[in-house]
Amino acid sequence: MVVGGGPAGVVGAATAAELGLRVAVVDLGPHVGGQFYRTPAAELNATRPDALHHDWPTFERWHERMDAPRVTRLARHHVWAIERHAEQEWTVHAVTGADGNDTRPVRIPARAVLLATGAYERQLPFKGWTLPGVVGAGGAQAMLKGGLVLPGKRVVVAGSGPLLLAVASSLAEAGADVPAVIEASGYLGYARHPRTLATNPHKLIEAATHGTTLLRHRVPLRTRSAVTEVHGAERVEAVTVTRLDERWRPVPGTWREIACDALAVGHGLVPAIELATTLGCATRVTPDHTLALALDTRQETSVRGLWAAGEPGGVGGVQMALAEGELAARAIAARLGAYPGPGGRVRRLRSRRTRLRTFAEAMAALHAPGPGWSEWLGDDTEVCRCEEVTAGAIREAVREQGARDARTVKLLTRAGMGWCQGRTCGAAVACLAGDGQPPAQRRPFAVPVPLGALAALAPAAPEDPPLAAPAPAAAVTPEESQT
Repeated sequence: MVVGGGPAGVVGAATAAELGLRVAVVDLGPHVGGQFYRTPAAELNATRPDALHHDWPTFERWHERMDAPRVTRLARHHVWAIERHAEQEWTVHAVTGADGNDTRPVRIPARAVLLATGAYERQLPFKGWTLPGVVGAGGAQAMLKGGLVLPGKRVVVAGSGPLLLAVASSLAEAGADVPAVIEASGYLGYARHPRTLATNPHKLIEAATHGTTLLRHRVPLRTRSAVTEVHGAERVEAVTVTRLDERWRPVPGTWREIACDALAVGHGLVPAIELATTLGCATRVTPDHTLALALDTRQETSVRGLWAAGEPGGVGGVQMALAEGELAARAIAARLGAYPGPGGRVRRLRSRRTRLRTFAEAMAALHAPGPGWSEWLGDDTEVCRCEEVTAGAIREAVREQGARDARTVKLLTRAGMGWCQGRTCGAAVACLAGDGQPPAQRRPFAVPVPLGALAALAPAAPEDPPLAAPAPAAAVTPEESQT
């Protein structure tokens, strides 16, 4: 079973099938590709979807290899829990539908599970960030790739991390006016890692490509700066940009206003590991203060029989996801008694993964949020959007009620108890609480589940089919289910 149809999941499924295993790929989207290779809806009649992507031919090759009789694809399936019965006996629980609101439960048996669940954006709040027109940086790219629409006509791109350059160049190429890219950290720090850069020349090529695009469209890059306020009545009309010191504290008297009708903002990515941590998988703290799964050289988690590839092990980009997906599939094949392929291929993949991981760790450290960013926030700034909890309420819980971590703050203020379950506000709440990192989430539901789906769950009789999916063609029989 592969959970997630992004680059790591596609490569993992294709490799496992070629090694003789039966594979089921479960993904919440209508098409595989994930966020990176997001495909426009068919009704949009996109003539050249590849024009919006980097290295599209690589994805096409792996997609064709995955399109094999041994692979069953289960689209619009939202996995809410994974149940472990024994080392090679698992049940994956899901709900279906575009929003996961189908009340008919789905249970899929597996002998091994590969998590390729990707990541979500980290948001740091500021005054006015709830106004219409403020979108995530990755969200703006998803709108363009998946819907062929722009978040606005004049779009400021802000936050921290190399994703900003990719987003800004994509928006500019698609016709948006991008008045500035606002980067909270800087790029000179990369010069302290000459060996890492030398062993990853494709990263320099990518940066040069995006930089050339921005120069052609005359988009300025402002480093050591941040959007600290958004202005507008009913939607974004302008943003305030302020210079930052090395700790990301606003420098007094350095603000300037930029007119725009949209803001695409993000401060890196957070690995999506909820399914794994609920099973008790060990985690590690990344250089940019997020939690990722602790994996061995075979991509296996601390829970035997559960593997992970791509962003759950630490954000590292598409090339690392491709390498880890194949590595994990070969390890699973070996564990289940299939031929894992030549040893030389595994050694090359491990070497490539190490090289890419070294670059990713250096990149994460350089773009990690500084501790002074919370000085952007007034007490009336909303931090938890779902529950409408302000920075003042969180500070009061820490100052007056003794909260010292994000979990206690949540219990006292409800910050993080809303629909997103802390995915949007978790990093900010943890920083304001003083511990600096979100706690490892261990909850029985990774996504919202209708009560009807839970009510329909019952112990499966031996003669019952193991997969009760709405579409009979999506069923996986016990004979087929080898992974």
